[in-house]
Amino acid sequence: MEDHDNSVRPPPPVYQLPDWETPRPRAAKRQSFTDRLLQSSRNSFGATFASTNYAGAAAGAGEGPAEAASRKEISAESSILPTHTQQASNVDQGTAKPSLLASARSRFDTAVPPHRTYFGRSRRFLLLFIILPLAILLFIVLPLAVGLGVGLSRRSKHSQDLPLPGNADVHTGDLTYYGPGLGACGVVSTSSDNIVSVSHYTFDAASTGSNPNNNPLCGKKIRVQRDFVEDGKGNRSVDVTVVDRCVGCAPTDLDLSIAVFTQLAPEDSGRVVGSWAWLD
Repeated sequence: MEDHDNSVRPPPPVYQLPDWETPRPRAAKRQSFTDRLLQSSRNSFGATFASTNYAGAAAGAGEGPAEAASRKEISAESSILPTHTQQASNVDQGTAKPSLLASARSRFDTAVPPHRTYFGRSRRFLLLFIILPLAILLFIVLPLAVGLGVGLSRRSKHSQDLPLPGNADVHTGDLTYYGPGLGACGVVSTSSDNIVSVSHYTFDAASTGSNPNNNPLCGKKIRVQRDFVEDGKGNRSVDVTVVDRCVGCAPTDLDLSIAVFTQLAPEDSGRVVGSWAWLD
């Protein structure tokens, strides 16, 4: 038994992994420029925050009120985050500026205090029933009245200058001729009729409604005169009836039928100067 126990035991076998099974550490992943920049900013922010807290904790035990206030200001300036004090100061600065309306109201209250009475009435009564009606009268009613009066006076003066039937003057203007038909007065005329078309200024000034057939000038008589110097016939006159409205005529111009025009001037003249007056 002893010989068997003292016998030398063989060493245990050693197993070695082949090269292709040997584990190797993985290569570190290459960081991009953005990742390195973000990591650097986080590290600097953490270092600043930690150093500030550490300095505050170290100095807080034996510092006085002045040193504590100074340390808070320094830490606030070094921090990149907005603090409650900065936000409050910004709000105070924004609300410290009075608005234009508040400034005007303050000046108005100074000029007209709200607690005083005026003519035995409150300031509200004074504003609503005295100052407001006066302002409306001064800035709205009076300008409208003045403008209306000026407009009516100009229209009246212009109407007096137009050759209307109420104007007994002898008017001088150009005489032309046209091919008549259905006129503005609703009458159908021919070139052989003794008719006339008056200026649209005169026709519209005498109008009393939207229907031109009811114009007071329709059917009115006009006597037209001219010295027929081309044939040596002397002064000639023709009575004509208003049947139409001439758009291209000046206030004292007349547009005649060819039968009337040839009694006052040669047809090839086209346009001559003559005088005329209302008979009615």
